[in-house]
Amino acid sequence: MSISSVIKSIQDIMRQDAGVDGDAQRLGQLSWLLFLKVFDAQEEALEFEQDHYTAPIPEKYLWRNWAADAEGMTGDELLSFINDQLFTDLKNLVAPIDTNPRGFVVRQGLSDAYNYMKNGTLLRQVINKLNEIDFTRSGERHLFGDIYEQLLRDLQSAGNAGEFYTPRAVTRFIVDRVDPKLGERIMDPACGTGGFLTCSFDHVKNNYVKTAEDHKTLQQQILGFEKKQLPHLLCTTNMMLHGIEVPVQIRHDNTLSKPLSSWDSDIDVIITNPPFGGTEEQGIEKNFPADLQTRETADLFLQLIIELLADQGRAAVVLPDGTLFGEGVKTKLKKMLTEECNLHTIIRLPNGVFNPYTGIKTNLLFFTKGQPTRDIWFYEHPYPAGVKNYSKTRPMKFEEFQAEIDWWGSEADGFASRVENEQAWKVSIEDVIARNFNLDIKNPHQGEVINHDPDELLASYAQQQQSISQLRDQLKDILSAALADNTAQGE
Repeated sequence: MSISSVIKSIQDIMRQDAGVDGDAQRLGQLSWLLFLKVFDAQEEALEFEQDHYTAPIPEKYLWRNWAADAEGMTGDELLSFINDQLFTDLKNLVAPIDTNPRGFVVRQGLSDAYNYMKNGTLLRQVINKLNEIDFTRSGERHLFGDIYEQLLRDLQSAGNAGEFYTPRAVTRFIVDRVDPKLGERIMDPACGTGGFLTCSFDHVKNNYVKTAEDHKTLQQQILGFEKKQLPHLLCTTNMMLHGIEVPVQIRHDNTLSKPLSSWDSDIDVIITNPPFGGTEEQGIEKNFPADLQTRETADLFLQLIIELLADQGRAAVVLPDGTLFGEGVKTKLKKMLTEECNLHTIIRLPNGVFNPYTGIKTNLLFFTKGQPTRDIWFYEHPYPAGVKNYSKTRPMKFEEFQAEIDWWGSEADGFASRVENEQAWKVSIEDVIARNFNLDIKNPHQGEVINHDPDELLASYAQQQQSISQLRDQLKDILSAALADNTAQGE
């Protein structure tokens, strides 16, 4: 049976269980089971490779010892074992990161995981189905990446789960252009399920790893942070499937909750799609300079990225149109970005790239820290012939970026080979300053197009309403702070 059929069978079994409510919980349930199964597959490989190997968790909790036997524990006995022993002991496992890093990974990965299933017989059926997948076989391991993405795409009805997923075409193009090298510290401060990190890992491995020592170096150079439990656990599993034995660098944490001034500026490459359209909890903005404080998530991440980059460090960030034309704090941010970094390229993506999660138009910003911006190249990515919009069944493909790749050139010579064409144009920093750092610059080679597509018009309207709502929230915060100051002075 194919992996895709196994996953579908598992989802069908879970739908019969009264404790699992909706796609998000089904994925949550599947994620910790997959994590423990993949972890044990890695354990078996490490035991074979190393003499005197010691298991990082109690052996009775290794998948092979409680889940692998199709005729093993089931019903209430299985539920009791999982709820009262396995979860309790592994969540409280004494596993210092320096002496037992793989044990630390298990404790961190399961810290907020939960067994939603209430029927032990159905749970045994799910486990038995999972046992049909052999993660020690490279073919099935790599194929699972495709199924992984399908699971996430299926979550369109599960609220904000769409933020976990960046289309593979976008991920591959960004990594291909930034070209992370062996030994460079590669970070995603909002890593979701790890798409950018695994793609970077594969890129370095395929292009720069030549020896066993190189492979050890690569294992240590990937760094990610994710504040939500479900995508963090999926990311950790994803990294293990790609060959990272001790993914302790994938932290379950909110990078925005740490004062900006406390970070070291030593990251060589940052590649990320930070959550946009949302706001952080009150107080998070106090971690940032007074004149750049905001609760809008994308704006805070852009500040963080600029701070984290080492001199000559490279970044590529997915940002919404609102960042390009926004004013206030956004204007100050763009001024800082162009003064501290060379914002050399903005790829303007068409509508629908992130369907079905959002219709908001997005952009890919490429910049290098250490030199101010002199010129910004824009490239408007067109739809392929015959396509009017992307969708769940017709997503963007990596091959569509070939025109940008052929046009790209080299930063070493200032992109001297680039030429303007119907899709590409250059804007000087003087023009940007004259526009008060409004980067929402239309393609000068194309006349104004009147759009009658109802889906695109609705998406544009929704984006405008979201921008108005965010501005209203910001004004409320400003007024509340002013009233609080006046009250304090009156006292």
